[in-house]
Amino acid sequence: MRITVFIDFQGTIGGEGTDDISTLTLYPFAAKAIQKLNASNFLVIGLTNQSHISKGELTWDEYHSKLKSIESELLQSGAHFDAVYCCPHTREDRCTCQKPLPGMVYDACAKFDIDLSRAYVIGDMGMSDMVLAKNIGAKGILVLTGVGRGSLTEYRHTWSDCEAYRVMENIDEAVDFILAQFH
Repeated sequence: MRITVFIDFQGTIGGEGTDDISTLTLYPFAAKAIQKLNASNFLVIGLTNQSHISKGELTWDEYHSKLKSIESELLQSGAHFDAVYCCPHTREDRCTCQKPLPGMVYDACAKFDIDLSRAYVIGDMGMSDMVLAKNIGAKGILVLTGVGRGSLTEYRHTWSDCEAYRVMENIDEAVDFILAQFH
């Protein structure tokens, strides 16, 4: 059973954290971080809320095109996601997949052999990523890129009932921390 790392998109691997995937540009260190996980045989799964799809502001074709572009850029650095799960819904849709709900993680568990007690969630948003980690029994690492700093200050009340396992500057630092736990 491989150690699994669930990784948020906007604000974690690139972008500002609040816009949709169409404007996402990878941070310079993101591909290297993911490649280090790949090289250590960790299962790397992307999780992304894309409510702009449900709102009609982003089409599925635009989403898939941008995802293909991101995956191509990662491959150029020898990095890849083993799978990517997307929730296209808004809260009003009452789905079970929008982070912090565990639907996307449960979909991944149906496909892969995952021990959630040994899994990590890396993300920049406390109210979705850190609460998701708590909800699935994984270790949540909050990164300070994207909206991470705001998650720790002005928006801390939105996830006051849980704590991040660790707070790191960015995904590269978070990955180095995770890898150090196993080497």
